[in-house]
Amino acid sequence: MLAAPIVLAGGKSTRFGRDKSLELLAGETLIQRVVQSLACFGDEITIVLSPGSSFAPFQSPVKLRKVYDIYPGRGSLGGVYTGLVHSPQQFNLIVASDMPFLNTKLLQYMVDMSPGYDLVIPRVNNNVEPVHAIYSKNCIPIIEQLWARGKSRVRDILEMAKTHYIEEQEINQFDPKHLSFFNVNTPDDLSRALALARELKATQG
Repeated sequence: MLAAPIVLAGGKSTRFGRDKSLELLAGETLIQRVVQSLACFGDEITIVLSPGSSFAPFQSPVKLRKVYDIYPGRGSLGGVYTGLVHSPQQFNLIVASDMPFLNTKLLQYMVDMSPGYDLVIPRVNNNVEPVHAIYSKNCIPIIEQLWARGKSRVRDILEMAKTHYIEEQEINQFDPKHLSFFNVNTPDDLSRALALARELKATQG
């Protein structure tokens, strides 16, 4: 089962005050950490950017393909749409560029659950993770329908797509602390991420 890896890096980082994907964590930028985690899923990773945004080149274990939002200003849903349109695969592993603790075993489990569904998404305490999910190309017309109705949230897809939820007990098999879903949205989040990275290194080392 193949799923094309896609990283959403077109956010405005308004709460952070600058491009958070370029912030350093344990010697790597946030987006580098994400790319490293996704490298095992294919020999090419698509990076979705906002038009006019800068992208600092970095050493990557796989080819990076830059694409730009087809419909700028439509948030994460626009990024998901752009990634799906440009993807060579039916199924697509889509994550945000500010998630430094991705768990490859959990992601692979989600990929394995994808056949027969439009969307595979984690759910914890009724909260879903729309930028840590598997989307099929069947979501393209669904997103277009949502926009036609004036809806712009990624979560709105859930009502229309054939969705499979990865529940908490499944997630806990791979990531009991749910660090996979940790987003760096503010400088305080980055400080916390630095502390978590030190703890993980001490535990693993």
